Amino acid sequence: MSETDTETVIEGAGVLAEQGGVRHVSTASPDDFAVQIADQVESFILAVTEVAKGDEPDSAVPYLLLEVSQLLLAGGRLGAHEDIVPEERYEPDIGPEPDVDELRERLGQLLEPVDVYSEVFDPYVPRSAPVACRISDDLADVLTDLRHGMAHYRAGRVSEALWWWQFSYLSNWGPTASAALRALQSLVAHVRLNTPLAELDGLDTDSDAVSDDGELEREAGEVMAAEIAAPLGLRTAGE
Repeated sequence: MSETDTETVIEGAGVLAEQGGVRHVSTASPDDFAVQIADQVESFILAVTEVAKGDEPDSAVPYLLLEVSQLLLAGGRLGAHEDIVPEERYEPDIGPEPDVDELRERLGQLLEPVDVYSEVFDPYVPRSAPVACRISDDLADVLTDLRHGMAHYRAGRVSEALWWWQFSYLSNWGPTASAALRALQSLVAHVRLNTPLAELDGLDTDSDAVSDDGELEREAGEVMAAEIAAPLGLRTAGE
């Protein structure tokens, strides 16, 4: 087996490092914190990318609920970990960011008509008004943050990757994924507990979510849980 082939085999379970311009492989235990976080991040990226292809629309919502839940476990570990300090003072350039617009659009089509939901941005801000959000936007934004860190990890900059994942978990992808999780869990609960959605509330992200009297605008008629159960792969109680 050539040196290149050996690197390919070991890379998934090891950490690549740059030393004196030479690429080395230092083996890392599967129990290593960095390896575990990277595995969970990569698993989420691959899973959401596959869901967005739309090959199995009947299982999209339950599968996304599972994947976001598992990702937030990794986020919780990053949040509970002591502050991670990268080895380099300035963040190295990772090159152009991958475009997620196509993935965002595919998820939006897949999750129609329950893509848009309402969320309070910060629960500790008094009298916060709900804002309209999209699950498809949330997942695409989370993927962008995760891929950024993964680019560092695959280049052997492990501390930089962990720092980025930890920082962006606290500042962006953690709250975003948590909001999407609540929406997905609520949708599954409505259907499984046989409590139909009477209406979709305030659900146009292109318009003001709050009217003059502080109530969410209501649009788009009634969408009953029975109508969304089949295309989204959900089953009502008693089925």
